[in-house]
Amino acid sequence: MDIVRFIAYSDYLCPWCWNASRRLEALVDEYQGRVEIEWRSYLLRPEEKLGRDLEKFRRYTKSWMRPGAEPDSGAFQIWNSQEGPPTHSLPPHQVAKAAARVSLEAFRKIHDRLLSAYFAENRDISSFEVLRSIWDGENLPAEAFDVAYADDVRDQIFREFEEARQLGATGVPALRRADNEAVIVGAHPEALYRRWIEKSLSE
Repeated sequence: MDIVRFIAYSDYLCPWCWNASRRLEALVDEYQGRVEIEWRSYLLRPEEKLGRDLEKFRRYTKSWMRPGAEPDSGAFQIWNSQEGPPTHSLPPHQVAKAAARVSLEAFRKIHDRLLSAYFAENRDISSFEVLRSIWDGENLPAEAFDVAYADDVRDQIFREFEEARQLGATGVPALRRADNEAVIVGAHPEALYRRWIEKSLSE
């Protein structure tokens, strides 16, 4: 196999998804065109919920220190801002999908920035203003941002979420080969992902 393609289901509010993303994207760079990953949406909080308790949320974010203790983790911070908590998962996925329609490079930039903005900078990535500032900070076309709120983008996100559940992804991150519907769930060590890639490339 000259190129191995994977599909990853992920949510921007999932701390383990940041670690999985860092490992997988590093492997994409390392294999220089021989590995491709398509990121699809999973919604841990599909419905908007306003008025979440900030102090309760702050206590919850202490649990981020567990993924943060892994050697190749992102720079997780216990929530120390007055922003948030995020109302639901949908808004960051919408912006990521808009970036994907600009280019793969734009998606990769926004994908990483959404995760770091939330977990390292403690920004509310369900906020329109925060999402707009992230977009503008990556110097993406201003007019392309509005695509995030198109009906077909929302429909695509929910389609991908339902697809993941139908395939048995009970949580995220979840990964499968594009030519196989069997998913593995969890943020696995880079060594496991590497073995999977090497085995696939040798077929």
